Amino acid sequence: MWVGSINGVKLQIWGTWLFYAILIDLGDAVADELSLPFDRISLEMIYRGLYHFGVANQKGEATDPVKYFASSENKDLGIVKQKRKNNTKLIIAPFPEKQRNSPEFFFSAKSLTYA
Repeated sequence: MWVGSINGVKLQIWGTWLFYAILIDLGDAVADELSLPFDRISLEMIYRGLYHFGVANQKGEATDPVKYFASSENKDLGIVKQKRKNNTKLIIAPFPEKQRNSPEFFFSAKSLTYA
């Protein structure tokens, strides 16, 4: 919806912040239900999963969004973020067994020179 007046723009911004606050509150409740830290919960996937919750609610299969997102049957919604692998350094030495302690052993963005 296009709005040209300042009141309309303020209303859209206020509505966006209100929706974001509700989304964060829902994500926090899901994190508490799953006993996980909040940063392991994907707010984007909760937003996308609200459609699925709405359909389940209309069918009478779900009434509480927190329980719906935390249930093991809905793991395919991707609410919980996967743990990332540790960063590994890229070895760029042509003979790594011979150049182990040289500064050219690992890739470093500082070693790049631009002309």
